[in-house]
Amino acid sequence: MNILYIMSDDHSYQTISAYDDRFIQTPNIDWIAQHGVKFSESFVANSLSGPSRACMLTGKHSHANGFTDNSRTFDGSQQTFPKLLQQAGYQTAMIGKWHLISQPTGFDYWDILIGQGDYYNPNFVCNGQRVRREGYVTNIIADLAIDWMDHKRDKNKPFCLLMHNKAPHRVWSPDTCDLDLFNDQTYPLPATFYDDYSGRQAAAKQQMSISKDMDLVYDLKMADKENQIHSDPDLEAIGRANYKRMNAEQRARWDKHYEPIIRRFKEAGLTGRQLDEWKYQRYMHDYLRVIRSVDRNVGRVIDYLRTHGLLENTLIVYTSDQGFYMGEHGWFDKRFMYEESFRTPLLMYLPGGKHGVVDKLVQNIDYAPTFLQLAGVPVPADIQGTSLLPLLRGQRVKHWRKALYYHYYEYPAEHSVCRHYGIRTQRYSLMHFYNDVNQWELYDIRKDPENMHNLYGLPGMEKITAKLKKQLLNLQLQYDDPIRLTPAAQ
Repeated sequence: MNILYIMSDDHSYQTISAYDDRFIQTPNIDWIAQHGVKFSESFVANSLSGPSRACMLTGKHSHANGFTDNSRTFDGSQQTFPKLLQQAGYQTAMIGKWHLISQPTGFDYWDILIGQGDYYNPNFVCNGQRVRREGYVTNIIADLAIDWMDHKRDKNKPFCLLMHNKAPHRVWSPDTCDLDLFNDQTYPLPATFYDDYSGRQAAAKQQMSISKDMDLVYDLKMADKENQIHSDPDLEAIGRANYKRMNAEQRARWDKHYEPIIRRFKEAGLTGRQLDEWKYQRYMHDYLRVIRSVDRNVGRVIDYLRTHGLLENTLIVYTSDQGFYMGEHGWFDKRFMYEESFRTPLLMYLPGGKHGVVDKLVQNIDYAPTFLQLAGVPVPADIQGTSLLPLLRGQRVKHWRKALYYHYYEYPAEHSVCRHYGIRTQRYSLMHFYNDVNQWELYDIRKDPENMHNLYGLPGMEKITAKLKKQLLNLQLQYDDPIRLTPAAQ
């Protein structure tokens, strides 16, 4: 069985119509759900790009694979599922965004973006050789994936292809053919857009507010020709450099779209909530235009498989490296254990497998053992995830996990989200912010899916809190996390 693993960067479940059809239709991504499985309770182990990728590759939590935050370098000598598949006779390839600092290992072919990559005319490193490619990054990655399947792989062997999109990572720069999509659309503000973070110290401390931290030039493309609009100097410089990176044709289309927006923005002189809500609309328009390109290229790859008779023997996976905020709590970005960033989309098509929704608690450490079991490769005992293959086949699993473990480490750093670990059951979410902010937070997901009302310490919550803390400690012991709940905090 072949494996095609498609992962986008920062693709929120809210903007996949198989999960939520309020904002955009994603028919090609939805195809995977319609012909396969949609996981409704899918989560990550650490809601940050590099660490999430390391968890996926190794099937282990961040402390076990060593890549706890984006300041680290991934140890490529360690065990990963591509290496194990390669040893079992698979052709393996990694194309697109890598973002793990060290070079890929365990791949017969790799062609990766440098660092975060650029939306326009990006630089790649192909098997060690640097090359600049003209065009739009999402199209290029799909082109490379199709070309590898068509011309570069050994067609006598099964393959495992990791196709990693840069999109829709910040700064949400659409393909020029999509610039005018949704021009007439106005998006309703999330109910929590003006959250005051009452009872949540870490939430109040973050720096990922659309109002305060979304940059006019870097994020919202207000790089005017008159050089009158200024923002954070470092971000502004990058924003203006992104524009200069385009070729003449790209720039002409870009100017045609953005110059009238810039002019109207200058004339309006927005301040206060009017400015906040203008920023939100600009963010949503650009983000969703980028998603349109992602969906279109997922369709191209699925069409290739269909045309070449590969749908009958290929597992197709679509996911994101974590969830993302679409203005909820007034935010963009991720990192927190709150639902919007902890929860992530996961769709899988297995030929002959189950169709429908799976509501079991699953996590990105489960991908590696799933792929290994599908390939008939023994799953090493030190892998911490659990294979999803029985769920994909529609089999009853008696003793599935009742809780998930989460741990976020990167502080102080961009966006100032404090360190925290926690546990998530089907009903409750308990998290402990430690070191810089020392606070517990408890949420009843059924009653409060938006994580607005911290129940920790309230009368009547003593028994459930004690039970969750016991479960949390058991998970920390099971996964051997050296940073764990202390007896004094129980």
